[in-house]
Amino acid sequence: MISRRRLAAASTAQGTAATMGATMGDLPEWNLADLYSGMEAPELRRDLEKAAADAIAFESRWKGTLAAEAGRGSDGKLGEALKQYEALEELIGRIVSYAGLVYAGNTVDPHRAKLYGDVQEKMTDASAHLLFFALELNLIEDVAIEAALDADPAFGHYRPWVLDLRMDKPYQLEDRIEQLFHEKSVTGRGAWNRLFDETMADLRFTVDGEELTLEPTLNRLQDADGEVRREASEALAATFSKNLRTFTLITNTLAKDKEISDRWRGFKDIADSRHLANRVERGVVDALAAAVREAYPRLSHRYYAMKARWLGMEAMNHWDRNAPLPETPKATIAWDDAKNTVLSAYHRFSPQMADIARTFFDRNWIDAPVRPGKSPGAFAHPTVPSVHPYVLLNYMGKPRDVMTLAHELGHGVHQVLAGGQGALMASTPLTLAETASVFGEMLTFRSLLDATADKRERKAMLAQKVEDMINTVVRQIAFYEFERKVHAERRNGELTSDKLGQFWLEVQAESLGPAIKLREGYETFWTYIPHFIHSPFYVYAYAFGDCLVNSLYAVYRGSERGFQEKYFDMLKAGGTKHHSELLKPFGLDATDPSFWQIGLGVISGLIDELEALD
Repeated sequence: MISRRRLAAASTAQGTAATMGATMGDLPEWNLADLYSGMEAPELRRDLEKAAADAIAFESRWKGTLAAEAGRGSDGKLGEALKQYEALEELIGRIVSYAGLVYAGNTVDPHRAKLYGDVQEKMTDASAHLLFFALELNLIEDVAIEAALDADPAFGHYRPWVLDLRMDKPYQLEDRIEQLFHEKSVTGRGAWNRLFDETMADLRFTVDGEELTLEPTLNRLQDADGEVRREASEALAATFSKNLRTFTLITNTLAKDKEISDRWRGFKDIADSRHLANRVERGVVDALAAAVREAYPRLSHRYYAMKARWLGMEAMNHWDRNAPLPETPKATIAWDDAKNTVLSAYHRFSPQMADIARTFFDRNWIDAPVRPGKSPGAFAHPTVPSVHPYVLLNYMGKPRDVMTLAHELGHGVHQVLAGGQGALMASTPLTLAETASVFGEMLTFRSLLDATADKRERKAMLAQKVEDMINTVVRQIAFYEFERKVHAERRNGELTSDKLGQFWLEVQAESLGPAIKLREGYETFWTYIPHFIHSPFYVYAYAFGDCLVNSLYAVYRGSERGFQEKYFDMLKAGGTKHHSELLKPFGLDATDPSFWQIGLGVISGLIDELEALD
């Protein structure tokens, strides 16, 4: 699955490549040949056929035999079966990753869309023959599974995956129902996700007589001219309003789809399925959300009141929230300068980290330019361990774009290091998947700040970092609260566009505070946030990761030696360890309610520093 970065925050939007390309230099476009040489490649057709045939053969060989194999002890073949299963998952993952990346490069190209749709259907059909495996493993008694893990070294290799799988056991359904859910996802959830993506990519926004796509329109909310920001905001609201029925229908349908699944599986809370997928306890997330909400006044409310004063306003309009300060440098940052900035910051922390990140540039694993139809925002896609990750950006030479590059390369480094765990155990829960990315941002920011002596420039850098942290922590928890309202209310029937807008305004007003006035049209801005569509309740993972990294970075600054080694061990673990086990070497514990105050205190401290510079 593609992990998208903070598209929800308008502060990450970029502008048009056409007007600034010469200043930024040559921007790289990714080379997907390490996956497949092209959309018509014979090896792609071969692998599609192989995946389908091997999946059928796997089901024929192993279905109905796993309990007996577990009972045979050291003579059992569970390890052999699991190795074959992993190989199939890797093959299917390679095919799906290629189709997804090709599609992300231009979501409005009908040939790419057809490839993406065809691959989704064929691989859903193939993987339907693998569904029995996890379900059947979970029907084996705990005692027998433990005995098999101890007796069969090949099976024991996968102990973390097997034990992790058994956490799903209380929520799994009878095999035929699971197969139905799986196969219907193509014409259900998957189809609605695709409708959202293609509709969003096709939207146009009229600003000052010019028709723009989403990214450059959002970029104008960062313009130094308040009139430009207002026009962009009104253009966004106008187009969102015209398409409100479509987005309302998509949201209602997917919320109901999730409610049906949750009800059948027996999840009690509307976000419990996400917590389970993240391997994090509900109480930990509740503590995080409560701590952030309690901190709104001393974080976002306080900062935006300061910013309004800096901009000479009694209160800012919502389109002023991401306005640049007068001290903010206006120069466009060339691609090579961005590259060197991030690699230099990474190298100061660890030459190995910089070497891995440099590979993304040297081997064209990054797609940076803005193009019509290209997926907005940014992401790092891990693909499969036998290949390598790819990074998508929409780079426009702004300081925040440099932070986005640092963020996504952090993901990339993490994915490369975790790849040694193999296709089944490399994937990291979302709550920890943001650790390396946010840490990479922090390294880059601190490197730049330490090299800046000018008071005005430091103020601009600190303000920008605070805004990013507010977008990552405060805004994402507000998004989480919005989702909770939506999914809870959906259980009582369909939500109107007005009700969705009301919920949006309520959470935004609470989180942003009185220094920001939410003007007419802003009630539609929930429509363009992909996390709500693709990954319900994903958003709290950003807040989790940011607070965690703030604490982790404090440990790093205070340690004399050994931190880098422990940090790399954490990244290499992939999905083989629980967050409590991974954080223990650093003396951190996310289950302790006071843990979140450490991370929030870092943000508050930066605002204190800004007040001192004011």
